[in-house]
Amino acid sequence: MDKKLFTSESVTEGHPDKVCDQIADAILDDIFAEDPSARVAIEVCATTGMVMVFGEVSTEDHYSDIPSIVRNVIKDIGYNDSSLGFDYKTCAVLNAIQEQSADIALGVDEATDGDENDEFDKTGAGDQGMMFGYACDETEALMPLPIMLAHALTSKLTEVRKSGELAWLRPDGKAQVTVEYIDGVPERVDTIVVSCQHADYMDLETIENEIIERVIMRSIPAEYLDDDTKIYINPTGRFVIGGPAGDSGVTGRKIIVDTYGGFCPHGGGALSGKDPTKVDRSAAYMARYVCKNLVASGICRRAELQVAYAIGMAHPVSVYVNTFGTGKVSDDIIAKIVDDVFDLRPLAIIRSLRLDKPIYRATSNYGHFGREGFSWEETDRVEDIKQALKKYSF
Repeated sequence: MDKKLFTSESVTEGHPDKVCDQIADAILDDIFAEDPSARVAIEVCATTGMVMVFGEVSTEDHYSDIPSIVRNVIKDIGYNDSSLGFDYKTCAVLNAIQEQSADIALGVDEATDGDENDEFDKTGAGDQGMMFGYACDETEALMPLPIMLAHALTSKLTEVRKSGELAWLRPDGKAQVTVEYIDGVPERVDTIVVSCQHADYMDLETIENEIIERVIMRSIPAEYLDDDTKIYINPTGRFVIGGPAGDSGVTGRKIIVDTYGGFCPHGGGALSGKDPTKVDRSAAYMARYVCKNLVASGICRRAELQVAYAIGMAHPVSVYVNTFGTGKVSDDIIAKIVDDVFDLRPLAIIRSLRLDKPIYRATSNYGHFGREGFSWEETDRVEDIKQALKKYSF
């Protein structure tokens, strides 16, 4: 019997890094609502009393009121009183946005490896890099169980805070879940850690009891809990100072929270704040789409895909498939099926996943993957994969 422990974490929308991700994606959505051809690469940092927005934006058709967008996001999250140490009404908003480099735009607008008669060959990747996707059959969402449980906890923390059920909760928080695997199958939850920002008047015993009853027991399926499951709530004993007042925030510092909780490598860069010509984002979504459809088709139980690009070139420089020995055919054949079924050029990705829409702020909390409502979570290529497999069946 092969027994292993694996841990993943998630953070709430009030975590300082997630505040920054949401602001960046809210600005992207505001621009894309008017100009879906805009080029956007937004970074945000936040600390006590201040948010700074910087990066590159090129758009001809739209003006964004950056301070208003920033303040509205902070208000929506729940930082609405100076007693929290960070307040949408009083924080300073600094804007240092400039236009996209003409050198980068040149390669994106006219791919160097393109066929002038093929529309999809004309748009090059906005940067070099390698992106990964992953899917497995251990949950209904075809995601690893530890990250899904961690997201369930942080989502519930936000739900009971915003509903007023636990009015003493504050926006910042984290959750961590350790799952015990036996022979590669998730069997039980070994450890749960929840750290939640709270009002100063709360005592630890009450916090522990209410988080266990109203958050953990409502989020973690009972079959994964047993008498040996260890639960730690606010291990330091106090978490009153939080959010940007307790720790500075920066976009892109929660990329493992955003993706697969550590089950899959993360190449390239961060996701939030980038328009889909940046393959850091669009190709990561496409890689998830490919892997989820592979697993959903039954051709394998686990799938990892790496796709790599050179800046200014439309076609990937490499595609790598790993099914960890779970494939019904070899990984080499599955890679050929991926090539037959999926178009991995940047413009083809944007079109097939409908990425030129203002959809992005919704992605920036509780994981970009494993949630309904996003095009890259659809399993509409299963029959295409099954048909392609017939070419290689002997």
